[in-house]
Amino acid sequence: MKRRTPNDIYVAGIGMTPVGEHWEKSLRVLALEAISAARAEAPSLAPQALYVGNMLSGPLSGQLQLGALIADFVGLRGIEAVTVEAAGASGGLALRQAYLAIASGLQQVVLVLGVEKVTDRIGPKVEAALAGGTDTDFEASQGTTLAGQAALLMRRYLHESQAPADALAGFSIVAHANAVHNPCAYYRRALRPEVYTQAAKLSEPLSVYDAAPYADGAAALILARGHRLQGDTHYPSVRIAASAVATSTVALHDRKDPLWLSAASQSASDAYAQSGLTPEDIDLFELHDAFSIYAALTLEAAGFAPRGQGWRLARDGVISLQGRLPICTFGGSKARGDAGGATGVYQLAEVTMQLQGRGGANQVPEAKIGMAQCLGGAGSTAATHILVKEDG
Repeated sequence: MKRRTPNDIYVAGIGMTPVGEHWEKSLRVLALEAISAARAEAPSLAPQALYVGNMLSGPLSGQLQLGALIADFVGLRGIEAVTVEAAGASGGLALRQAYLAIASGLQQVVLVLGVEKVTDRIGPKVEAALAGGTDTDFEASQGTTLAGQAALLMRRYLHESQAPADALAGFSIVAHANAVHNPCAYYRRALRPEVYTQAAKLSEPLSVYDAAPYADGAAALILARGHRLQGDTHYPSVRIAASAVATSTVALHDRKDPLWLSAASQSASDAYAQSGLTPEDIDLFELHDAFSIYAALTLEAAGFAPRGQGWRLARDGVISLQGRLPICTFGGSKARGDAGGATGVYQLAEVTMQLQGRGGANQVPEAKIGMAQCLGGAGSTAATHILVKEDG
């Protein structure tokens, strides 16, 4: 790998809170904890801007203007501060905006935050807020939910691929196994195959073990140009080699082929082109497994498996920590917990930890190149980032 260069963009610090039910903490307190941890890793870098990824603060917490609110609360009053919303891809889009701000030359050091507070409300109010990630005129208003969409896709996928009923079990089993040693994970318990097959159905054929739990959490990143690092971090340098975003239709019925995540495919292809890399070069992949069907579809869209064959990567052990392409190495959304708009920032923090050799019991051997992709809604928005470990 090449050595650090002055104008390239690097991850200088990361911070994460545990994902869970933080009844006693507000959005701003969760944000402060994650930001404080990230800034502690790069104490000499003063952020010039803050980009916040969030999807539910308005409907569930009644709070808008998160950028200004959090900048004030964490002691950064006066800096540029913006909130970015793209459903479950909000964190990835916030990172994209930070990346562009630095790449433009207008900023040198930028703080990225993903924060979500789901437990301020319970029951139907949460489901209604989450349904905002669908087409509200033609889907949500007719009773469609995110789980309902995933169930439709899963049923069609199993039919077209002629896969067995438990074909997607491996994705949940791997995620739970990887979460056991993650102190930030919501569910730190392994999942046995027989428990998966006996699970209650949320929406046939989707079971409770095919769906990630929504919970509270915050993750933060400090991004900086290479010349600003100045040996500030004690860890290996991690460069952002690619940043790409693409969109598709929000409504499933507007897609010619609902089993092809075109936004995921396009953003991944753009990221490969930017970085000069291919799927064969990727050492680990943090994908968005809000529902297990999206893990299979994402692997296919991103070029890691042929159409209709993504499920085989779980069956054949390819995606385990010891496999060719480890995914969800700290539990993914399924077991770490789905912190909504913060998902993309958690993913990038986790990839950074792997590339810096901080994975502990979950460390991917000799990891040098990692990719992360988060999705908004049923793959309507996709943000893909590729990170590279560098020498020096």
